[in-house]
Amino acid sequence: MEIDVRVEAWASLQLLPGMSPRVLTGLLKALGGPEEVRGASRANLAKLLPAELASAIKRGPDPALLERTLSWIAEPGHALIAWDDADYPRALLTVSDPPPAFYYSGRREFLNRPSIAIVGSRNATPQGMDNAEAFAATLSGAGFTIVSGLALGIDTAAHRGGLSAGGSSIAVIGTGPDRIYPSANRELGHRLAVDGGLLSEFPLGTPPLPANFPRRNRLLSGLSGGVLVVEATLASSSLITARFAAEQGREVFAIPGSIHSPFSKGSHRLIKEGAKLVETARDVIEELGEAAPTEGAQLEVAVPDMQADAGRVLKALGHDPAGVDALTARTGLAAGAVSIALVELELSGRITALPGGAFQRVR
Repeated sequence: MEIDVRVEAWASLQLLPGMSPRVLTGLLKALGGPEEVRGASRANLAKLLPAELASAIKRGPDPALLERTLSWIAEPGHALIAWDDADYPRALLTVSDPPPAFYYSGRREFLNRPSIAIVGSRNATPQGMDNAEAFAATLSGAGFTIVSGLALGIDTAAHRGGLSAGGSSIAVIGTGPDRIYPSANRELGHRLAVDGGLLSEFPLGTPPLPANFPRRNRLLSGLSGGVLVVEATLASSSLITARFAAEQGREVFAIPGSIHSPFSKGSHRLIKEGAKLVETARDVIEELGEAAPTEGAQLEVAVPDMQADAGRVLKALGHDPAGVDALTARTGLAAGAVSIALVELELSGRITALPGGAFQRVR
């Protein structure tokens, strides 16, 4: 792909140290497009900016970094997408501090589809992972692009569910567009760059600095019609994303969990503060409205039939951990029958064994 003057001007401004989205937005409003900003005199720039930044614009960015950036943009499937592009997400234009331009790899048609962000704990429970993937798969099949942050745990499950059955998913990352973090998600990141999307407002080579991720979170919510929190502790960054969503006028959804689980406390706080409690993907769709379903998608997945004892034990287990003795007392079955049912349920992927002899429902 040949790089035109306009793209080079956008890239040059994006790469200047100290050029925040807010500062660049102010310059563009005052002077016009990126070429006008680059062509302005130092005197005119100094009227709008500190003298040091005005001089930086006239010097331009580091030539080696600019060359690497333009080479990256020129690769197939890569792009720098700016306000004046038809593909720039319309949803981002409604927030207070959208990035004037960002780096993107993947399918550009997903940027303006109805979207929902799915976020949650990095150290998720098996049930939380299952919920995230199932909700993402169902919502993606119903025509929504699944937006998340490529972190371990809930984000990973959400992306996998979003990409299933021909659906779509976009990861908003807190590194440069040439870096996949964490490394454990490198394969998933490469798949998103082909079948979904990877979006970053950070220059090439930017490492995963802690300050990048709260900044990234405003884009997670800004791209989306709503944010679904699957699991979250009280210290989870997912609550930051939910706060951005509320400030941006987006819907906030939360899946309730066990009152004994620390991974449910953040979700429960959001529900107390007005987030919508959801139990099925249909609850989300009813709030956000219908999208165009993926061909052959199912909006609700039926639970398969099981042997009578296994179904009885699963019902008695509920959604809190329990051991054989407790389940024997709840079901009235013999301990041997309960143990056989637990093996059947574990083999079918419905439960998982926990340390100490307890079992936890995962589906």
